[in-house]
Amino acid sequence: MAGSISTNMTIQGHLILEDGTAFPGTLFGAEKAVAGEVVFNTGMVGYPEYLTDPSFAGQIVVATYPLVGNYGVPGNTRDENDLPVGFESETIQVSGFVISTLASDTSHWTAQHSLHEWMKDSGIPGIQGVDTRALAKRIRDKGAMLGKLVPVGEDIGFIDPNLTNLAARVSIREPKWYGKGNSGPRVILVDTGAKANIIRSLVQAGARVLRVPWDYDFFTEDFDGLFLCNGPGDPKMADVTVRNVKRAVDDGNIPIFGICLGNQLLALAAGADTYKLKFGHRGQNQPCLEVGTPRCYITSQNHGYAVNGTTLPEGWREWFTNANDGSNEGIRHEWKPMRSVQFHPEATPGPVDTVGLFKRFLEMIR
Repeated sequence: MAGSISTNMTIQGHLILEDGTAFPGTLFGAEKAVAGEVVFNTGMVGYPEYLTDPSFAGQIVVATYPLVGNYGVPGNTRDENDLPVGFESETIQVSGFVISTLASDTSHWTAQHSLHEWMKDSGIPGIQGVDTRALAKRIRDKGAMLGKLVPVGEDIGFIDPNLTNLAARVSIREPKWYGKGNSGPRVILVDTGAKANIIRSLVQAGARVLRVPWDYDFFTEDFDGLFLCNGPGDPKMADVTVRNVKRAVDDGNIPIFGICLGNQLLALAAGADTYKLKFGHRGQNQPCLEVGTPRCYITSQNHGYAVNGTTLPEGWREWFTNANDGSNEGIRHEWKPMRSVQFHPEATPGPVDTVGLFKRFLEMIR
């Protein structure tokens, strides 16, 4: 599908940061005011995936790549597991989208909508014409901060999404099975904001997956392994999840694997602490070192909080660290079948360096 974007985007607006800095631009998508936490993503591609990533809930995302929207947005297709194809969830999860240049033409064989049309239909505002280089540099210098995207002549207050339980907001409401035809291990996936490709990767590795709500008592189920997925916000807000995972950790015999927020939840359940990064890791090229080896993996990431590796209790140790800032990128237990990573091995969008970790988890169960 190819064609020009049929819209007259003439409404002016501003992205206003909590420090008073204002970035002018032209609105696209839904024409309304929103507030949230302003963060930046360094990915060159993958906006349909990262805009629908539940880990971005409550955030106004800045794309550092200058041209966005040129390959449009795919249609609503689903795979054999009833998971969305080309998206990470059922809807756009970001509160707002900030870009430098919106492509005037959409051209890709899978495209069914332009970025503008998709965001407008979804009720999500965007702003283009912003100096995203200057904006990203300000966030790097000052740290992630609250902001609001407002049309000229309108105003709203600032909102800190990290003060709410965002995991509860994006979690599934009722348990759901995936991969029923598989003969492999039964895995409980605690949904604190699961990306579709995490579930797909587990099924493709041979698991039968029961996806349950963030506060579900999974001990009422018969299962072989526990999977902790990604999700938005402060991990300490998902207090019920942490308590349930602690029971599994204390049991000592339940294989556990975590990704992203799951790394933080496992650490909290083990007795370690977490903290907020200055501006987080959001992109597709974060280098991670495997502790005790010369290996470095290029990873896809989306998180604003991290595990404090110095607080890991006896029996736990760091598995991966970030080559850029030294922050924790994974933990593992020395003898219990429990480990987690801060990055995304399912890698959509992003590199595939660590996709084999799903099979390693199933091997750990077996």
